[in-house]
Amino acid sequence: MHLTAAAVTEQYEWVRDRDERIVAVINRVRNDLSDAFETSVDSVTTDQYRQAVRDVFENGDVAVNAAALVGLLRQLDVDGDYPGFIVDEVLGRELAGLIAGQQPLRLLGEATFHYADITVHEGERAGIDDLDAALAAGFQTRLPGWDWTETESPFGVE
Repeated sequence: MHLTAAAVTEQYEWVRDRDERIVAVINRVRNDLSDAFETSVDSVTTDQYRQAVRDVFENGDVAVNAAALVGLLRQLDVDGDYPGFIVDEVLGRELAGLIAGQQPLRLLGEATFHYADITVHEGERAGIDDLDAALAAGFQTRLPGWDWTETESPFGVE
């Protein structure tokens, strides 16, 4: 893989244009987590997703790494799938965390990836399912809609 500014732009456009699929997964995951944690979580719109994709890819240091992970997952396949499931899990978890942002959101994105991954089974290659799960987990964590992220933490020192 050779990463150039043009290659990063290509991966950005692919992620952006996967909006309908990823927003559907995000909202399904948010509904499930809302029920599991007995809380209310806002749905995500296509416009919110597209802006968040732009935000991630506008930061060149993050964009080049996101593009590399996206590119690897887009091409990854393993005969019989199971023997290679570790590599797609590692790459997917890293991408979800990268998109989610700094701690504690990074850890939440990584954890949510594993949940989203078991709900996504429509890829033509092994890596595509994990890529979709990673995008959904990372962006759902990054985007507003969770009440606890909308308030000031009571643990900051004055």
